[in-house]
Amino acid sequence: MMELISCLEADVTMVANEFVDRHMAQANGEYVKVYLYILRHRQEDLDVDRIAEALNHTDADVRRALAYWEKAGVLSVRKKAPETPEAAKGGATKQRRPAYSPEQIEHLGRDEDFTQLLYIAQKYMNKIFSQRDVEVFAYLYDGLGMNAELLEYLVEYCAQSRHTSLRYIETVALNWKEKGFTTVEEARAYAESFQKNTFCVMKAFGLTDRRPGEQEKEMIDRWFHSYGFSRDLVVEACNRSMKATHSPSFQYAEKVLAAWKEAGVRSMRDVTALDENHQKKTARTAAPRAQKKPANQFHNFEQRDTDYDTMVMEQIRSRMQT
Repeated sequence: MMELISCLEADVTMVANEFVDRHMAQANGEYVKVYLYILRHRQEDLDVDRIAEALNHTDADVRRALAYWEKAGVLSVRKKAPETPEAAKGGATKQRRPAYSPEQIEHLGRDEDFTQLLYIAQKYMNKIFSQRDVEVFAYLYDGLGMNAELLEYLVEYCAQSRHTSLRYIETVALNWKEKGFTTVEEARAYAESFQKNTFCVMKAFGLTDRRPGEQEKEMIDRWFHSYGFSRDLVVEACNRSMKATHSPSFQYAEKVLAAWKEAGVRSMRDVTALDENHQKKTARTAAPRAQKKPANQFHNFEQRDTDYDTMVMEQIRSRMQT
């Protein structure tokens, strides 16, 4: 007999037993890949193009898989309602990448910077670009106006992080564009800062043996850039999360830091002040309770309030009243 032990992290995706027992053995292996990918990203906006890119399938392969699982009653494939004018005005829907004709690609092919970009990108990604791949870089270079030097660094940065999916590279490019990066120096400074910030968070959580997931990266970025907290404050929130939950909890740290943001915390001195205010309030409310006689012997013990979320909100209200 053999003992089989998974070597992967236990960040799991749930698969129904019925799928394993009834459907998996009969299905094409490529169809199974599509289904598992959909389960893994079920909370995200998915389309045929994204699934095909992630699994190195053609669009036709993905459509056949979707049709198979829909016929088997495993998936329900529904098209989204068309975008309303109100959503368009509010920017609720991400702008779709425009298609580039062969004539437009040929015209860009006479641009030496663009052809050099394609050459370097293919080297880093270890692949020969398809027409669709070229169109993505045409969009980033020509459509978004990102210069070749910046895009070359983008590909290098993603490849060094072992992310060579074109979808991933495009997502990072759009993020940099939104942040207003126009030079390699700006992008490099942000990337280096993010790496240092990420390391200190993962170290505080005792997770130095793996990289953060996408949602974890978003929270880390929010803590340092949207909330504007320093590393000592973020690490303090992580330490308090570990003490309260006895395990790494990005969600708990998010609640703590969001509450500190609302309270106007900018330094460890502010955190200390919040703690002192809470302790004083707790002492004032605990004194009358201590004088009350317990209702029976089963209540003859000191009750502790370890709900840190409630404590933080009480600190906020106390701070606003002073």
